[in-house]
Amino acid sequence: MTPDPGTRRLLLLRHAKAEHPDLIADVQRPLSLVGRRQSARVGARLAADGLVPDLVLCSTSVRTRQTWELARSTLGADPTVRYLEDLYYAGSHALAELVRAVPADVRTLLVVGHEPTMSQAAVLLSGPESDPTTLARVRVGVPTAGWSLLEVADWAGLTDASATLRRLAIPE
Repeated sequence: MTPDPGTRRLLLLRHAKAEHPDLIADVQRPLSLVGRRQSARVGARLAADGLVPDLVLCSTSVRTRQTWELARSTLGADPTVRYLEDLYYAGSHALAELVRAVPADVRTLLVVGHEPTMSQAAVLLSGPESDPTTLARVRVGVPTAGWSLLEVADWAGLTDASATLRRLAIPE
């Protein structure tokens, strides 16, 4: 996938399937075996689709960190990663604010976070040129290890409805 030279690509990835153990804080929940498999497939799929990120913003929860590390292992690249506690708590507007602060030289940004923020942010940012079928699907939520691809003109100018939602990848 070769975007226009001025286009930035924003990937919003929901963490993979997590365990629900008793007596453990939500932030400490690890991936399940299914989630581990999903994560490895995410990295391989991103690489195959030419969507290797220059920068990764990742929530500090155990399951998001594990999702990223396992995806990275099959990505074939080792981009810069920033673990941000703010992403664990972020709503869609806060996520957009974090994206606006990304350096201009970053062409492809991957954000690894949580629902409902990943789907709500995709909907919030999607403008009139977005694929209507994909937008309708994202409105109902993103499954574990699912990711949305949006194209934006630049990070600093990102506003509500200023991106183009191109697709939603759902794990197999």
